[in-house]
Amino acid sequence: MEKLENNKYNLPIDNNQVFDDSRAQLLKHSDTKQLTDKAIELLCQLIETPSFSSEEEKTARLIESWFIKHDIPFERENNNIWAYNKYFDESKPTILLNSHHDTVKPNGNYTNDPFKAFVEDGKLFGLGSNDAGGCLVSLIATFTYFYDQEDLDYNLVIVASAEEESSGPLGLKSVLKYLKNVEFAIVGEPTLMQLAIAEKGLLVLDVSVKGTASHAAHPNDNNSIYNALEVIQWFKDYQFEKESETLGKVKMTVTQVNAGNQHNVVPSHCDVVVDIRVNDKYQNKEILTIVKEAMSEYAEIKPRSLHLGSSSIPKDHAVVTSGINLGRTTYGSPTLSDQSVLNCPSLKLGPGDSTRSHSADEFIYVDEIKEGVDLYIKILEGIL
Repeated sequence: MEKLENNKYNLPIDNNQVFDDSRAQLLKHSDTKQLTDKAIELLCQLIETPSFSSEEEKTARLIESWFIKHDIPFERENNNIWAYNKYFDESKPTILLNSHHDTVKPNGNYTNDPFKAFVEDGKLFGLGSNDAGGCLVSLIATFTYFYDQEDLDYNLVIVASAEEESSGPLGLKSVLKYLKNVEFAIVGEPTLMQLAIAEKGLLVLDVSVKGTASHAAHPNDNNSIYNALEVIQWFKDYQFEKESETLGKVKMTVTQVNAGNQHNVVPSHCDVVVDIRVNDKYQNKEILTIVKEAMSEYAEIKPRSLHLGSSSIPKDHAVVTSGINLGRTTYGSPTLSDQSVLNCPSLKLGPGDSTRSHSADEFIYVDEIKEGVDLYIKILEGIL
């Protein structure tokens, strides 16, 4: 295969491929190869356009441009963009395809420019390439492939969402009220295109352990820091009874401790932050009740939110079966995604590797994106 001369991103693209606006309308929606190549080009543009959570205005415009070029009507609220398939039928159930276009901020260990997209040894480098740009553009290409097909058994709606990384109020949750007849969802996150049929929820607790303030030179049997040691030990040792087949046990981790402001004063309280990863056997409210009952004599407990619940989809669901028939395996995911705001069954699935997310010199293999588009299409063909 010949390569384009002076190709900006060093991508392996045919000379016959066209990206310019004037001929974009000539691209057939069903041409998977060109759709995939154009999706990779879109990902490069997204990488080179900063889009930290709540600052996704410019990447939203890039996604709008894709739909405009492919003559696909879309809607937008804040920085969320969504579109339905051409032959949407309100009598049919709808499949939600979702991934996000916001990113975290680059960490200090980058050796590459995080906002420069380039390919080296088959790897496409850049901030957001793996989490979750590769998933997003693969789903956009897949939606475009099916957009104008008639007589599908399901409708399709795609949402390119904002504020996923920060679990912000103006992300996917804010537009769910506009989506019609959603029966289940495919959420694009890097899973090596394996089937994450369950995802742990997140409950963050602010724990304030009380004590008696005093001068450090005087006796004090009610030191809030010493009291906090017992509380921390409880969080370390306590085991919730219900264990999930796919997600294992509920995991509680103390991640922050803060107390005092000078060396000779015993503080009146010691603040502890606890990160709780909740399996699909519990609701977040249940976990909170158990913790509060155990801590009622020792500390004040305040949840930061209760809406980031665990997610799952039955292993015998048609979309999961379709993936298994293509050689995909199932597992439970410990990481949080926009699944947490959905009330319908959802499957997490996408190209890339979760272990690369938020890492320095983030990358995704170009071949992973190609595989992603191919498998998304084949899995959906198995049910559409």
